[in-house]
Amino acid sequence: MHILTLTPFYPSTANQVRGCFVTEPLRALEKIGVRSSVIAVSPIYHPRVQPLPSSPALWVRYPQIPGNIGLSNAGRWLYARLLPKVSRLHKENPIDVIHAHAALPCGHAAALLSQRLRIPFVVTLHGLDVFNTCFLSGAPAKWRRKASMNVYRAARSVICISDKVSRLLLDGMQGRVQTEIVYNGTDTDLFSPDITEASSPKGPEILVVGNLAVGKGHELVFRAIDRLKVLFPVLSCRVIGEGADRVRFEALVRELGIADRVRFEGTRSRKEVAQAMQACSVFVLPSRNEGLGCVYLEAMACGKPVIACRGQGIDAIIKHGENGWLIPSWSAPDDAVEELVQGLSSLLSSADLRSNIGAAARETILGQFTLSHQAQGLARIYRKAIA
Repeated sequence: MHILTLTPFYPSTANQVRGCFVTEPLRALEKIGVRSSVIAVSPIYHPRVQPLPSSPALWVRYPQIPGNIGLSNAGRWLYARLLPKVSRLHKENPIDVIHAHAALPCGHAAALLSQRLRIPFVVTLHGLDVFNTCFLSGAPAKWRRKASMNVYRAARSVICISDKVSRLLLDGMQGRVQTEIVYNGTDTDLFSPDITEASSPKGPEILVVGNLAVGKGHELVFRAIDRLKVLFPVLSCRVIGEGADRVRFEALVRELGIADRVRFEGTRSRKEVAQAMQACSVFVLPSRNEGLGCVYLEAMACGKPVIACRGQGIDAIIKHGENGWLIPSWSAPDDAVEELVQGLSSLLSSADLRSNIGAAARETILGQFTLSHQAQGLARIYRKAIA
């Protein structure tokens, strides 16, 4: 079976971790006989990127009005750029299924390629904004919604990364779409417990991994640390990730008087993230906008207790107090701080509780959420699309 992957999320020399949730399943698929050709796409107003040797792909740039204004029609421009290349590839090495990541622009382009070349296509949704409205109103949001719905209707299957994403799609489409749920898988060799961590003499450490954006909940973590600094005098926090709100968060930790406890480390490699997860006491990401969140699964695979918010994709996997910890979702930063403080206090105060929850978390991942599980699910959908 030969699959053509169309994706805007893919590693390059400029960002070696972007799109790891696309590349890692491709390697698992190859082990079960599913070959993949990858076309990674980028609008022309973004800087030109260089392919990463470890994640080979054909990079294609396409015209698009900057920002989200032109997104509803970008798939047509991308299709025009892709048609000669995909036609040639299909002639040389017949493509069985086109797998697009996100409806716009790749799903739109895949729908047009499918119609022209008579190749079935599927599309994966990775987030909660399933209709690409950017949670806004107005004419451009309506255009993006309409274009997205047309893609979903044309696809042989719409692959959702969690039950929550699937429910949002089905509610918006009023059931008129074929959906499948395939949870993201985890590399359980890379993300595995570090048996030496238990004897480490360092103090308790919280780890946060995610884009530095308000919706990810960093502010809640920092305010919780401020509340806990007397009870845990040597408590520290590592923050991995970059984003537009870094300056704001750095100012906040200075204002709270915890700048000496919080380290902003920027983007790190996959191996460095795994090592940070192995070394931490508790992983925390109280995000209010997660379709699933691969970092939760990775921290769980490392045998760590994970704190996340209810109402997100991950709450179908985490059972509170058993294999993880859930706090209420929030609309303002103060809403969930008290629950977060209580959760952190309970976990940081008891090595046995952390160990038991972490062990259960690891077993959860091994049982259902490995890369092998994900590859088997995708292969099943590909076979169904061909039939």
